[in-house]
Amino acid sequence: MASKKKTPIGKGLPEKTEGDTQEKISFSPARIKEFFREVQVEFNKVVWPDRKVTTGLTGFVIVLVIVISIYLGSVDLLLGKIVTMVLR
Repeated sequence: MASKKKTPIGKGLPEKTEGDTQEKISFSPARIKEFFREVQVEFNKVVWPDRKVTTGLTGFVIVLVIVISIYLGSVDLLLGKIVTMVLR
């Protein structure tokens, strides 16, 4: 059975110099322009829902929030009454 030689973590990686970090952080107008161009391309790939789907999902979220609010309010009221009964 052949054993593989393990290298310590960090070995074999190029050493970082101060010049390397400056290259990666540079903010040139050309790079900013390229970034916004790429953002626009990605936004064009997005499939946006139509008005009917958006309205339906918004209604569902509103109903769900109301139902959960009623549930949590009733649980809070019930537990509050139980605590006051126990403390008397």
